[in-house]
Amino acid sequence: MIKRRSLGQHFLTSNSIANSIVDSAHIGKDDIVLEIGTGHGILTPLLCANAKQVISVEKDPVLYSKAKDAFSHLPNLVMEKGDAFKKNIEFTVLVSNLPYSESRTAIEWIVQRKFRRAVVMVQKEFAQKLAKKDSKERRAVSVLASYCLGIENILDVKKTNFRPPPKVDSVVIAITQKHVLSGHIVHTVNKLFSFKRKTIRHIGKKMGIEIDSDKRLEEMPDEEIIDIAKRITK
Repeated sequence: MIKRRSLGQHFLTSNSIANSIVDSAHIGKDDIVLEIGTGHGILTPLLCANAKQVISVEKDPVLYSKAKDAFSHLPNLVMEKGDAFKKNIEFTVLVSNLPYSESRTAIEWIVQRKFRRAVVMVQKEFAQKLAKKDSKERRAVSVLASYCLGIENILDVKKTNFRPPPKVDSVVIAITQKHVLSGHIVHTVNKLFSFKRKTIRHIGKKMGIEIDSDKRLEEMPDEEIIDIAKRITK
């Protein structure tokens, strides 16, 4: 269990919360559901109940083997071992109880994929960061999320609903899609924010384009930041 904790793995133990997560995903009979992080499989059979197919990906080889044996009777389940963020899997619905350490990676990955709906559990503080509108508090991931995703808080989850319990509470968020970005643009937005204290004119020079503005990133709307990233990546 110590090893699992070090990997940021905290396993949901509440069946009622698991049911709420799956209900929030609005899964239909034609949906292909991607589950990132099978864990002990508290969500997996619930996802299979209504979906056309469920693809559940688990990075931990021990958890993968246990889940493959436990759920071999589910005809619409495909178990895969490895890092889902390095796989090219098509899906319509994403459901995941992510390790906290992978939340940012997940959002950057989600904005590059086409999907109908996603329901993920993240650290409460991270969810608040995604929703930040205060210019000085914005980060690259906040801009990417705001521009690409519609995010709604569905359910607060206390740390006592996990084993081992994390140090902080979680929140389940539902995500719909507004825009899709390329990996190059995501990378460029992150790079822009590495010069956050500079004016956009200065940043433009660093990135090889001319920008006639002395604004700083914190003063710019999301759309302008994305447009600059698009110009840089052309």
